[in-house]
Amino acid sequence: MINIVVIGAGYAGVLATKKLEKKLRKKGVAGETQITLIDKHPYHTMLTELHEVAACRVGEESVKMNLDQIFARRKVNVVLDTVTKIQFENQKVVGENGEYDYDYLVLAAGSKPTYFGVEGAEEFSYTLWSYDDAVKLRDRIHDCFRLAADEPKEEKRRELLSFYIVGAGFTGVEMAGELAEYVPILCKRFHVKPEDVTIVDVDGLSRPVPVLPEKLSGKVERRLVKQGVQVVMNSSVVGVGENFIKLKQGDEVTQHTAGTVIWTAGIESAEITADTAKEVKSAGRGRIEVDSYLRCVDHENVYVIGDNMMYTAPGEERPVPQMVENAEHSASTAANNITAAITRKVEMEEYNPKFHGIMVCIGGRYGVARGGMAKHQMNLASFFAMFAKHFINIVYFVQVMGWTKVFSYLKHEIFTIRNNRSFLGGHFSNRTPSFLLVPLRVWLGAVWVFEAVMKIVEGWFKKPMLASFFGGANAWYDSLLGNATAVDAAASASTTVSTAVDAAASASTTVSTAVDAAASATGAVADAVTSVGTVLMNWDFGLFRTILVSGKDLASSALGDYAFKVDIPFVNWFLENAVLSSDGMQMFMQIMIVVLELLIGLGLIGGLFTFPSAGVSLILQVMFLSTTGLYLNSIWMVFASIAVLIGSGYTVGLDYYVGPFLKKHWKNVKWVKRWYLYND
Repeated sequence: MINIVVIGAGYAGVLATKKLEKKLRKKGVAGETQITLIDKHPYHTMLTELHEVAACRVGEESVKMNLDQIFARRKVNVVLDTVTKIQFENQKVVGENGEYDYDYLVLAAGSKPTYFGVEGAEEFSYTLWSYDDAVKLRDRIHDCFRLAADEPKEEKRRELLSFYIVGAGFTGVEMAGELAEYVPILCKRFHVKPEDVTIVDVDGLSRPVPVLPEKLSGKVERRLVKQGVQVVMNSSVVGVGENFIKLKQGDEVTQHTAGTVIWTAGIESAEITADTAKEVKSAGRGRIEVDSYLRCVDHENVYVIGDNMMYTAPGEERPVPQMVENAEHSASTAANNITAAITRKVEMEEYNPKFHGIMVCIGGRYGVARGGMAKHQMNLASFFAMFAKHFINIVYFVQVMGWTKVFSYLKHEIFTIRNNRSFLGGHFSNRTPSFLLVPLRVWLGAVWVFEAVMKIVEGWFKKPMLASFFGGANAWYDSLLGNATAVDAAASASTTVSTAVDAAASASTTVSTAVDAAASATGAVADAVTSVGTVLMNWDFGLFRTILVSGKDLASSALGDYAFKVDIPFVNWFLENAVLSSDGMQMFMQIMIVVLELLIGLGLIGGLFTFPSAGVSLILQVMFLSTTGLYLNSIWMVFASIAVLIGSGYTVGLDYYVGPFLKKHWKNVKWVKRWYLYND
């Protein structure tokens, strides 16, 4: 058995483990290998989103992903332990709870804050580099406002409400922006005067986030200032105390009141990496030097990735940055090269990362980004930058936990966002109580039941009717659009007036009733299709055509006289060559439509399987829209289907009882767990 040990369940460690397991399985050697992932926490944390938890934009659960869920039904042994030493000579990883032999080792232990020897910084400041850090800081911020609300002394109150963020890099400005966005909400909640609150972002840098172009750095600073943040550049922190911070600008040292100091000034390798770096070739802050295949230069079976690696790509002057995209790229390269070393079936690949950009969010509504292709990048700001940020996060979640995490992320960031703090302004956030949708759901279901019953009464179970059903509607449209050839074809297809009448009557929600009305008045289809009408839209886009007509002149038209159709040539071809290919096929499709309508209606009325019922309802409406078209007075069913699509059956419905039972058993199905086809 070949043992592969991965240390660390951060971005690099989790992706390397997933990709490695998949590659080994595809190469048919999964049974000969054992992958062990070791981390001191049972979850993977989204470190780039911690500021959102600290400033209470999202719940703490939104930044965690359980490792057992990530690696469900995969040949990965997840071990909860703290690694204390790597014994290269014995090829052994030593932890507090056990020892682990390895043939190949992946070191991805991540980083921790560094304090640069500043007096009191570690003891008196709050960090933001872990899930626990974010939760502690969030509680601290709330406590400060709660205590300040009851504090009669102005000096003490201002001390409690003074926040200094040390560091104007990614984490620093994101924390400052997030806190500044949250302060007005806290002031209103605790009845605190906004002028009593002080937020300062301080750094020895000349501008915020200097890896950004100067223009975007300026946008970041202006946004922070607009939010009420004091941005202090070219000032280094030389001391931190229980309620103060010391700043040095030039030769002058000043002391300022600071009730809370948040330290985001820099990172260094985690303890195990720093200790290991003393035994192998390494560089500053505990980063271990690797070759072009990401192997430790002193040990070919040890791969170092993510923040722990020190590597300068060909043609570059600086080492690869300690950022998420590097973690993702290096994880992929390491997984490939370990697979190559084990199987000899793939080629080793050199690490040549192509970074696609960086982005910074200043609160939930504004951000800046520099992104694009590796050699051709563009600046983005505001809405577009925030959209890019969410899109990239979703791409990452697809790799890690698929559907279940993507849905959870959209829920936390868009659909249930607190205090409208999203880049969409909270417009999509859920506010309507679901019980208000119950009457709409029941009525929509009742209409579908009525439709099914009427089709049964009209004989849909007895004889083929679809040819006349579709043909009558098309003849009516063609008559209004002046297509004489199509009119003649439709008239010849409908050999008797009664057939046209039957076909029209069977579609109470579709426009084929127009043929019935016209035929009843004149006694012949040919006369019906020459009836007076109005064409309001006939736009041909090539792949499809949109048609909006009325069966009467404009002055006499009511809502029920207007019909809308999306004419799609492929759909027309499919109807002609498949659905209408034989009487047997027509009967099968007719029965299927009636049964579906009946099941949809009963499901919606009872609130049972509401999601699939509403989904099929929507599909049927789209099908009618592209075949017979819909009258405008029935098109409400499309929007009603959308409105009751998600969660409406859990209020005064059977889904309230059936849903949790089915979800409990569904998520435990092997292939469902493996592909994350469930929702927590």
